[in-house]
Amino acid sequence: MYINDVHILAYVAFAIIGIVIASFINWCNDRMVENKKIFSKDMLDKTKRKKPNYILMIIMAVLYIALVYFFGIHHRVYENLNLIKFSLLIPMLISALMIDYKLQIIPNRLNLTMFEIGLFLTFLYGVTNVNIAVNMLLGMIAGGGIFLIITLLGGLIAGKEAMGFGDVKLMGALGLYFGLSGIIVISLIAFLLGAIISIILLIIKIKKSSEYIPFGPFIVIAALIVLFVPFEILVTILLKVFTLGMYRG
Repeated sequence: MYINDVHILAYVAFAIIGIVIASFINWCNDRMVENKKIFSKDMLDKTKRKKPNYILMIIMAVLYIALVYFFGIHHRVYENLNLIKFSLLIPMLISALMIDYKLQIIPNRLNLTMFEIGLFLTFLYGVTNVNIAVNMLLGMIAGGGIFLIITLLGGLIAGKEAMGFGDVKLMGALGLYFGLSGIIVISLIAFLLGAIISIILLIIKIKKSSEYIPFGPFIVIAALIVLFVPFEILVTILLKVFTLGMYRG
C-alpha cells in the first residue's frame, strides 16, 4: 500500500524513529541544561529508566510521518536532502522549544549544533546548485541580522533586552535551513504569534506585563508552520493580516 507514492512501511519506520528520538530529546535536554556530555556509557540505561514522555513521542511520530508525506523518499541521495535536513532539524527545534519554555534560555551548544549541521548541508546543496547554497547563507544573515537589530534597539529604547541573544542565534541557524524568503516569513509569523498569545496571557492574567515571555517557542512554532504549510498560502494570509484585509490577490 502506497500513500503519496511512499510505501506505508516507510511511514511506520519514520514514526518509530520519531518515537525513539523523543526519548533521546528528553535525555539531551537534561544534559545540556546541566552542561554535561550528551553521550556517555550509561546513556542507554538511564534513558530507559527515565519516565517516558508519551505526548512528546506522539508529536515526534506525527512530525516524522508528515516529513515523509510532504517530501517523499527518492532513489538518489541528493534528492532526499530536504527530508534529511528537516529530519535532523526537527528534534533540535523541539528541544529549543522545551528548554526555552521551561528555563527561558536556548543553550549555545544547541544553537551551535544547528549552525554546524546547517553549514554542512549548505555545502552539500552547493555541490548540486550554488544558488540554493547562496540563498541559505543569505537566510542566515537575514535571520540573525533582523533579530540582532531588534535586540539592540530594544536595549537602547527600553533599557532591557527585547529578546535574548539565544533567539538571535536560533534565527541565524534557521536561516540556513529555510533560506531568505523562508526566514522572513518565519519572522513575521513568530512576531504575529508572539503578539497575539502575549496579549491573551496578559488579558487572562496568566502573565504580568513585567514578566518575561520566552520568544523561542514562537520561533519554533513559526518554523514548523513554514515547514508544513504551502508557502503561497502563508504569504497570502500574511498579506491579508498586515494589510487589514485589503489585499485581494
